[in-house]
Amino acid sequence: MQNELQKIEDELKMRHYSPKTIKAYQNGARKYFEYKGADFQTLNEENIKQFLLSCQEKGESSETQNLSLNAIKFYYRNILKNHQKLDIRCARKNKKLPVVLSRSEIEQLINSTINSKHKLMLSLTYSSGMRVSETVKLKVGDLNLNELTIHIKQAKGNKDRISILSEKLVNDLRNMIAGRTRDEYVFESERGGRLTERTAQKVFENALKKAEIKKQATFHSLRHSFATHLLENGTDVRYVQELLGHQNIRTTQRYTQVTNPMLKNIKSPL
Repeated sequence: MQNELQKIEDELKMRHYSPKTIKAYQNGARKYFEYKGADFQTLNEENIKQFLLSCQEKGESSETQNLSLNAIKFYYRNILKNHQKLDIRCARKNKKLPVVLSRSEIEQLINSTINSKHKLMLSLTYSSGMRVSETVKLKVGDLNLNELTIHIKQAKGNKDRISILSEKLVNDLRNMIAGRTRDEYVFESERGGRLTERTAQKVFENALKKAEIKKQATFHSLRHSFATHLLENGTDVRYVQELLGHQNIRTTQRYTQVTNPMLKNIKSPL
């Protein structure tokens, strides 16, 4: 099994998949190999279906099941060069609306954060719509404080994009990065190097608690809120799509369900 998992890892690395995707594919493949037990190289469609049903019975989300299916397909097609068609549909995804913080909640969240570096990190993430991974990897040279833009490099899907930042943050950013080289991280850890994603998430969780906000929000809610508030301001959805780096416009359009002004103007009959 370890040999097969190593082959998957090596192939994914050669294709420049992200470490997070490689780990996810390996986990999916490992579960399948453990279920199958032996004879991994024999493709049996019914066996794969039974494996996915067992995942469902264990309470795995549709996203996790689909990831396992993609890992299995990748193994047979790209490692074993077996192009037998699999008549297995992906599990239907749960269509949950993103958790969005209101403008006043964003203000409460930021103001409840005492540490100036942490406060700036939350503010910058919200003002530019970055993912947590993009925030912690941000380097001094990625900031253009004169143009009020951020060059987000090798983001999801290994794609670069340009996003915006608030003019209100320029002085604080200038003070923070003063004397640093272009290759240093904007948000460094106390021990040097960049902050971990978990540390950034913990900062958000602590701020949420201090602000006494009861929503089931995560660090990613800053990105959701950025998109929703831009749409509320009248920004065209295609510009929002570009700022977020979404490949499909439908991914961006889900925010219109959260910010639909027509629905918000309807009053309950009670």
